[in-house]
Order: sequence, then structure tokens, then C-alpha cells
Amino acid sequence: MRRSGGLFPAMILVSMVLAGCGPQAGPPTATTPAATDTAPATSAAPSPSITSTPPAGQATTTATATAMPPAEGTAWMTFTTADGQLAFDLPAEWSVRDPAGELPEGGGAFAEVTNEAGKPLATLRTNMATGSTCTEKYPFSEFETQELPALAQNGDVPRYVFETRGDVTAPGPADTPAAAYGITTVEAPTGGSACPIFHFFTWPPTAAMFGAFFNPENNVTPGAESLPYLEQARKYMDTPEYQDIRRMITSLRPAG
Repeated sequence: MRRSGGLFPAMILVSMVLAGCGPQAGPPTATTPAATDTAPATSAAPSPSITSTPPAGQATTTATATAMPPAEGTAWMTFTTADGQLAFDLPAEWSVRDPAGELPEGGGAFAEVTNEAGKPLATLRTNMATGSTCTEKYPFSEFETQELPALAQNGDVPRYVFETRGDVTAPGPADTPAAAYGITTVEAPTGGSACPIFHFFTWPPTAAMFGAFFNPENNVTPGAESLPYLEQARKYMDTPEYQDIRRMITSLRPAG
């Protein structure tokens, strides 16, 4: 089982054709190979910008999500993608990696956020083509969810969610149970089971993603190393790092 770098194989039944570049944007499926990546475009393009402006106010919280104010004395900065379309806030001690300030071939944006230790915490990609097929459903839970009206397109309001699939009694595909946080336009599941995790949202010209699968190697929860995976994921919600991740992802908004 591999959950490094925000990738989680064989989890989402999704076929993606990236107009951009860089590492694979999401987990391939057990039946559908991931799209082949190409090298980054080398043409000059505007560089992404980072400023130390205060973060924008958070969206109204729904369900179990609770807006968390920044810790006293914590410095935050604002990152704007190289294409000038989106911006988000993040702790000043974190880093953002993008293709050397270049726009991916065909446009769009790519940014990987890492913590002070260089561990990847979330990836933002735009200009993605996606599709999903739900042939099986699995036990699920939603730790929390929050609507993001700033990213609404044609009345479709995406939401931030931290959710799981599979459990010890009904593990589902080979690489579950799994937990992931990110932005999605999929409605909250009902009943006792749900389709595989699909964290993509509508964003011109096609779709985008901003999030990651929970990975104990990257998302460290002190004192929880001996616990089962899903219990580690739930306890991770109580860490300052996760609170900052949620605040960062839910701050995503149109730039300008």
C-alpha cells in the first residue's frame, strides 16, 4: 500500500487527461490506467506570486466543520498561481512548488504544498479532464464538510470534505481503507455506503483538484503511530497541521 506524495493507487474510478505537466494528479484506478504525463512546457510565463497579506475570511461552515482562527503569532502568506486565476493562503513556514513559474502546456496551474519538513500536504491542479464510474460502493464516513461559495460555477457550489472509504469489516478495493481531504462537487453520500472518493470540482475550462489522501508518512499524528489507519486519520484532525491544511484549502478563491 502506498500513500506517499498525495497519491493513493486504485482508489478513484477516474480517467484523467491532463493538459498540463508534472506528477500524476490523482490516484489511478484498478481498471483504468492513469494518463501519461508529459514534460513541463519551457516557454516563459508569469511567475506565481507570494505575498504576506492577511488571509481572506473563511466560508460559512456546515455539518461538523468549525472555522479555526489562526494561532496567535502565526504568520500567513498568500500564494497566487502562475496563470493568475486562483489564490490561497498558507502558513509562512510552508513551501509551494510549481513548475519553475512556468505555465503547463495548454494552460492551467500546478502547485504542491509542503510543510517545514518537506512533506507534501496538498496538491492544486487545474485544467483537468475527469470522469468517474461507480460500479461498487463501500462503507464511508465524513469527518467534516464545508461549502465553498467563492468557487461556485453556474450555481454549483463545491465543498471541502475530509472523508473515508472502507473499514476493517468491509475493506473494499485493495488499497482501502482510505481517507482523503479536498474539494469536491459530489454531493454528500447517504445510507450506509458510497462510491469511491472523487475530489474534483468544476473550474474553467474543465475541472480542478486541491487536496490529498491522508498518508501517515506525511500527515504525522504524534502518539498515534500504533493505531489503525482510519483512527490515525481521525486523530489527525486534532493536530494544528490539519487545522492549517483545512484553513489553507478552504481559502482557495479567484485571484484579484
